[in-house]
Amino acid sequence: MEKLLLNYCIDAVEVLYGKKPDLDKIQIQETKKEFDGEFTLVVFPLLKVSSRSPAQTSEEIGQYLLDNYSDIISFNVVKGFLNLSLSPQSYLRQLQRISVIENYGFSEPCDESEKILIEYSSPNTNKPLHLGHIRNNLLGYSLSRILKANGKEVYKTNIVNDRGIHICKSMLAWKLYGDGETPESTGLKGDHLVGKYYVRFDREYKKQQEELVKSGMSADEAANKADLIVAAREMLRLWESDDRETVDLWSRMNSWVYKGFERTYADLGVDFDKIYYESDTFRLGKKIISDALKSNKLLVKDDGSVWADLKEAGLDEKLLLRSDGTAVYMTQDLGTAVERYNDYKFDRQLYVVGNEQNYHFQVLTIILKKLGYSWADGIYHYSYGMVELPEGRMKSREGTIVDADDLIAEMIKTAGDTSTDLGKLDDFTEEEKYEIYRKVGLGALKYFILKVDPKKNMMFNPAESIDFNGNTGPFIQYTFARINSVLRKSGTIPDGETEVDFLNNKEKDIVIALSRFPAIVREAGENLSPALLANYCYELSRDFNQFYHEYSILNEADKKQRDLRILITALTGKILEKGMWLLGIEMPERM
Repeated sequence: MEKLLLNYCIDAVEVLYGKKPDLDKIQIQETKKEFDGEFTLVVFPLLKVSSRSPAQTSEEIGQYLLDNYSDIISFNVVKGFLNLSLSPQSYLRQLQRISVIENYGFSEPCDESEKILIEYSSPNTNKPLHLGHIRNNLLGYSLSRILKANGKEVYKTNIVNDRGIHICKSMLAWKLYGDGETPESTGLKGDHLVGKYYVRFDREYKKQQEELVKSGMSADEAANKADLIVAAREMLRLWESDDRETVDLWSRMNSWVYKGFERTYADLGVDFDKIYYESDTFRLGKKIISDALKSNKLLVKDDGSVWADLKEAGLDEKLLLRSDGTAVYMTQDLGTAVERYNDYKFDRQLYVVGNEQNYHFQVLTIILKKLGYSWADGIYHYSYGMVELPEGRMKSREGTIVDADDLIAEMIKTAGDTSTDLGKLDDFTEEEKYEIYRKVGLGALKYFILKVDPKKNMMFNPAESIDFNGNTGPFIQYTFARINSVLRKSGTIPDGETEVDFLNNKEKDIVIALSRFPAIVREAGENLSPALLANYCYELSRDFNQFYHEYSILNEADKKQRDLRILITALTGKILEKGMWLLGIEMPERM
């Protein structure tokens, strides 16, 4: 509706003052509740064009709109603000548009669409996914849907960090202390079993360091000379040398982890178009470095290590290959970036990675440019804040992480307990109940995380997230279930041709909110912010519930008014479902 008024106001200014105003000079906003009207034109930016006072400019534009457009039925002027009231017919036309456009708010990709590659998840194969990974996956997956809804050509990718010293730590611990344990023999998911030995390595490694310090070594020397870390480094060297026994152990343990990851991704409801593996891309990274050495773009130090000199960019030097020839994170990231560009020829590549890696991605972009890859300008680090719990930060090595599988199971159980207390599912089968518990539990988890500005650190509180009141996923899901209950009882849904002579303020508020959906989708895409959509869905749910409690829908005596309210109800459900879908959240029809 704002777009329609925008065109009206442009026309008014051009006719009245002989000059077409810049679009950014036309500011239309919803009218404050204490004033009459639904939309307000801010007149101050137009005074240079009108050469009149704010009051006179407002009066002239308001009168022109009233005389020339039937959608405008009245106006009033408050200082430099022109408040406009719209006709009931304008609201009905807006409802018709929403009802007949199947993909209302969404744009379809075309041949000229921007190609965007999104990397998210990026797990290590030495531990299971945890709460931090959940925020990462939910942000990446939601962004992929939001950008597609904005007409972008989107590719979802994952890079699995399946090599390196951290992987060798869990391998070595299993070899030393595992006694042949497997997921089958223990009943553990494979990623949990491997994670158990990553924690075991850290515990035994600390014991060795303590003993060495007691014998007179410095802490730094003990950290480097403890038998376990020396053996882990040797295992990494053997792996990069394709030692058969080492590679076989690596393949076996990684296969356990991949099966575990697949289950977690399925439970979380995320997927990927392509998964890359560091064990492949680091080789391309080493070749890129080798080629760059031939053209003198990199440095080789006396110990044989290879570095990038970044002083021209105001930074220091960055290690690319260790003195023993083994790769570092930057090695594989160079290879991954180049391989992805070769695969997709993307315009933009978004790395969904926590803010502790800000420097890393700054350096990656600089090095790629230094090596001659002009497309590196399209790299964007989607830096998000950390997730904490009321009891503090998580630490993988110490085994104090909040496991993703455990959290998902806890959320589903809590949703079940809450639903049982409310007693609304007594006539459902156990399978039907579980499906609702699953949707509500995961909806609570996803919404609680996605409603927060991604740039901010956040504290996740499971108890708060499952609340059926307030700004939560279950509140929005419950609103959707309530809407479906009304529609089931109504029998038929009007086709949008209903005619009324009056809409109350609550009805107007909802129609205006529904009309804002395309702009919210666009804004969420431009700002890469699922939080904008999440909070829009909450506000729409809140408005509908106020309307539902204040006005009868099915018992309204006037048939035209009843049809209008049923239509508003149906379209609210449609938009809520679409908005929550963009967040990756399923909506139960009954709760």
